[in-house]
Amino acid sequence: MAIIYHLARTADWEAAHATGQYRAPSLDAEGFIHCCGDEAQMLAVANARFAGQQAVLVLDVDTDGLLSPVKHEASRSGGIYPHIYGPLNLDAVRRVRRLLPDAGGRFIGAEP
Repeated sequence: MAIIYHLARTADWEAAHATGQYRAPSLDAEGFIHCCGDEAQMLAVANARFAGQQAVLVLDVDTDGLLSPVKHEASRSGGIYPHIYGPLNLDAVRRVRRLLPDAGGRFIGAEP
């Protein structure tokens, strides 16, 4: 079982339960769902893209359970990130956690 991480707004994740699959806005705009390969990468992205927001979740995704393909690709920043090329089936999500900010609003981790 390989776990990758996707950062989702709470409202988007809750809306996915009505359809049975999660479609990040990037799926329609770019053709894939952005993910992170480890917790350090996830925190860096969270602080770069979601700083100051409170309704952000971490979806722990089991790549073995995905119905859509995953590719690990270079980003413009030079890192290698996993991308899901299609919708995320909800049963591939093993855990949903809330990001935890420090007093200044910087994310320092996720719920255990």
